[in-house]
Amino acid sequence: MGLFNRKEGGLMDVIRCDEQEYLIWKWRPAGRDPNTTKKENAIRYGSSLRVKDGEVAVFVYKQKDGTMQDYIMGPYDDTIKTSNFPVLTSIVGLAFGGASPFQAEIYYINLAGNVQVKFGVPYFDVFDPRFLDFAVPMAVRGAITFNITDYKGFIKLNRLINFELETFKNQIKDAVIKYIKGVVTNIPQDNGIPVLQMERKILEINDIVTQYLKPRLENDFGVNMKAIDIAAVESDKESEGYMALRKVTATQTSRTIEAQTDVNIKNLHDTQRINAANMEETLRIQREEAQRAQRLQTEQSFIGAHAINQQTEVLKTAANNLGQMGTMNMGGGGGAMNPAGIITGMMMGGAMGQQMAGMMGQMGQNMSQGMNTPPPMPQIQYTLNVNGQNMGPFNMQQMQQMVRNGQMTRQTYVWKQGMAGWELAGNVQELATLFGAVPPPPPMP
Repeated sequence: MGLFNRKEGGLMDVIRCDEQEYLIWKWRPAGRDPNTTKKENAIRYGSSLRVKDGEVAVFVYKQKDGTMQDYIMGPYDDTIKTSNFPVLTSIVGLAFGGASPFQAEIYYINLAGNVQVKFGVPYFDVFDPRFLDFAVPMAVRGAITFNITDYKGFIKLNRLINFELETFKNQIKDAVIKYIKGVVTNIPQDNGIPVLQMERKILEINDIVTQYLKPRLENDFGVNMKAIDIAAVESDKESEGYMALRKVTATQTSRTIEAQTDVNIKNLHDTQRINAANMEETLRIQREEAQRAQRLQTEQSFIGAHAINQQTEVLKTAANNLGQMGTMNMGGGGGAMNPAGIITGMMMGGAMGQQMAGMMGQMGQNMSQGMNTPPPMPQIQYTLNVNGQNMGPFNMQQMQQMVRNGQMTRQTYVWKQGMAGWELAGNVQELATLFGAVPPPPPMP
């Protein structure tokens, strides 16, 4: 397509890309066949250049000192002039004075388009590090999507002339297959995923492959990998290695479960034994404390009588001594009656009599109080069955403490004298107050 420029007296080109879907596209003047003549690369200074948003136009100049490029980012719609073409400015200014045509190849690179490549990795052997004798055939299917973001890096790694997208996609596909095969082969060893579980770990495998593949495609081909979608990781379930591995892992899993079950049962028995020993020790301490309190109460009740017995013995000894005071030798010869001793004995006997009278009065008063004091209420005592062992008997106070400690519940079997058989504590009306329940009133007589 051309445009006549009256000032220059020549034919001007309109350079643009009208392709709908492309990755790399080379512009040629209208009516020129590819690679027929060098005139297809002859561009007149001042021609119109149009670059859409999401495109970049690359002007490639082949000079004696090497290949140089000018990059025009879209959107751009203007004539070719020195303000936007630094490389072209030096070429045109030196060689043509700004009037004659110059040689350049013009390529359009699509920065907005995405390219998708589907791939399939045929069966390859994967080994579980725990069972290296069994090779399991594994296949991987999916698709990869990429685009171009660093167009300068892309140009350094790829030839723009005669660029064929299908050829480039095949190159990407071959590299992806090679990389995925290498990554998936090492996943059981490096990431601890069992071979037989890899089919269920697609998302984890997808992330692992992405981390490995993205920088390599960028360095090798200059493309940006936007996403990789692994659709399936398949094992050959009919292969000998798969069936052998499945059998040996099933056996090992069964043994592991059995061993774990035995350990759990042993732990349960040990826990029950320890709990039973703790409860037995607790009940023993409670019994000893109850017996000790009962002994103290009994000793306190009879301590008064014990004191009177001791005082009586003292008085009896004193009386015997008084009886001998009448014959005491006061210096007047032995064996004669001693009036002074008699008087002294009478005085001391009176005092002791008064003391004896007081003691007897006190004893009588204590006996009277004892006779007027009603006997203690009989204590209700139950025998408990805990973990198959009979314990007790325990009174209401002791059982109340056991309920608070969680040692006695409504489901604990109890029995006391007069009951026909064992009964759950929660069903015994007499024990209802231990669990916070108020028993109903007795029936009217």
